Amino acid sequence: MARPSKRSKGADLGEQDSAPGAGTNHAKPRAGRSRGSRPNRADPLPRELREPEPEAPPVPAGFARAIDQFLAEFGATRGASAHSLRAYRLDLEDYARFQGTRECHEPGAVSPRGLRAWLAELDVRELSRATIQRRLSAVRSLYKHLLRRGLVGAAPTAGLPRRRGERKLPRALALEEVESLLAAPDAATPAGRRDRALLELMYSAGTRASEAVGLDRGDLDLERGLARVRGKGKKERLCVVGSHAQRALREYLLDPARPSPARSAPDALFLGPRGTRLTTRTLQRIVEDNALRAGLAKKPTPHMLRHSFATHLLDAGADLRSVQGLLGHAHLTTTQIYTHISIERLREVYEKAHPRSGA
Repeated sequence: MARPSKRSKGADLGEQDSAPGAGTNHAKPRAGRSRGSRPNRADPLPRELREPEPEAPPVPAGFARAIDQFLAEFGATRGASAHSLRAYRLDLEDYARFQGTRECHEPGAVSPRGLRAWLAELDVRELSRATIQRRLSAVRSLYKHLLRRGLVGAAPTAGLPRRRGERKLPRALALEEVESLLAAPDAATPAGRRDRALLELMYSAGTRASEAVGLDRGDLDLERGLARVRGKGKKERLCVVGSHAQRALREYLLDPARPSPARSAPDALFLGPRGTRLTTRTLQRIVEDNALRAGLAKKPTPHMLRHSFATHLLDAGADLRSVQGLLGHAHLTTTQIYTHISIERLREVYEKAHPRSGA
């Protein structure tokens, strides 16, 4: 069967209009709907025919003032990132809008019953328990601020039992999967050399995505194998940079094809093609692209490299306190979640290898 000739889209359109008998189709039409009446799913309705999307009710003025004051103080005293402040604002404004529909226009007017009604509404929306707990935590923090300032006499959250949200185990890559991912970047290209240095550093030091892209050249001490990173709340810590990551970083920094830093990022370590600092979104794409290149079945995220870093350390016998310090966790309980992964892996090994592990 001969292949149809390649034609441009414009040529197809032109032939449709000018071909002989274009307006007279002698083929027998199908029963039912005519071809001309078939709806085109790709074309949306004209704007004037669409139903208007419901607008979110405004945030009551009393709530808006309280939220602005709380976030200003929270950002100044806790060193919260812009991302964290935005997340807090969205959660608190959702609470404020709901209370506004109940004729409560300032935080002090909300009763414990009003708070429970909001929580019930979140449950009706089928939000996860973790999301509901996060939003409730934001509301607790708001009232804590208002009580400290003497702006409310009581908080509707008082007496509300604190439930522990469901905690999912972090997803980690197997050691072989990490090795495949780290070997995936194309070292023959400038972007590939950058990506290899970036991925090696993240796995070697266990950095968060924002910590990795936020690194400056002056934060590296490759002679001593250390990197200074700025974590949550702008807290600084020293991370260990292993020999593989050191070698990849040296190759990247000495690469003559490395872009010159842009004025907006004169000290940035990891640069895009135009010399600007990489973003976390770009980092996500780099991880996904190299996972495809490596043929991984999982779809990893940058944070999975951090989970893998912690899990592999514990698997190899590192103590929990040391891993806590390397990850920059403020509380040991945050690090303990990784012990569950190691226990599950030990259980799998036991069930496969022990002669009397079966039922």
